[in-house]
Amino acid sequence: MQSVFTGPVFVVRDDIDTDQIIPAQYLTLVPTIREEYEKLGSYAMCGLPEKLYPARFVRDGQTRGEYPIVVAGRNFGCGSSREHAPIALGAAGCKVVLAEGFARIFFRNSVATGELYPCESSERLCDVLKTGDEVTVDLDALAVTVKKTGKVFKLKSLGDVRSVVDAGGLFNYARKTGMIGKTG
Repeated sequence: MQSVFTGPVFVVRDDIDTDQIIPAQYLTLVPTIREEYEKLGSYAMCGLPEKLYPARFVRDGQTRGEYPIVVAGRNFGCGSSREHAPIALGAAGCKVVLAEGFARIFFRNSVATGELYPCESSERLCDVLKTGDEVTVDLDALAVTVKKTGKVFKLKSLGDVRSVVDAGGLFNYARKTGMIGKTG
C-alpha cells in the first residue's frame, strides 16, 4: 500500500461541514456508478464560500482537483452523516486529509469507504500552510514535511484503522481478513 503522498495542499479552516464538502443537491449521484463517481468528484468542496476560499478545489469543467492533500483546522466534516463527503474528496483525487480534528462521523466514513486517510496533526497546520504549498505526508513515519522549508510536523497514529483504509474500506478489509466471504 502507498504510504507516502506528495503534492500541493488545499487549506481550509475550522468547522468545514459536509454540506460545504458536497452540497445536498449532489447526493443523488450514486458513487458505485463510475460516471457518477467521477461527477461527484467534480463537485467536491464546491459548497465553500468563494469569499473565504477564492481558489477552487476542483476547477470548473474538471472532475479531479490538483490537491491530493487537504489541510484543515478543527471539526472537519461536521454536520450530517453523509458518506458522500469523503467519497467526493476521493473521487476528486484527494488521498489524505490532515486536520487538527475530525467530526466523528466523517472520520468513520473516511475509514469505512477507504477513500482517504483522515490524519490528525499534532499542530495547527492550517495556520502554517497556504493553498498550493507542497508537502510530503509519510504515514509510516507519521510526518508531514514542507517542501520549501524542510520543516517537519508530526501526525498522530491512525492505529488499527490504517489497515482498513489500506484495504480500500471496511468491506474490502472484511473480505481480505476472512470476516466475510469473497464475492465474484
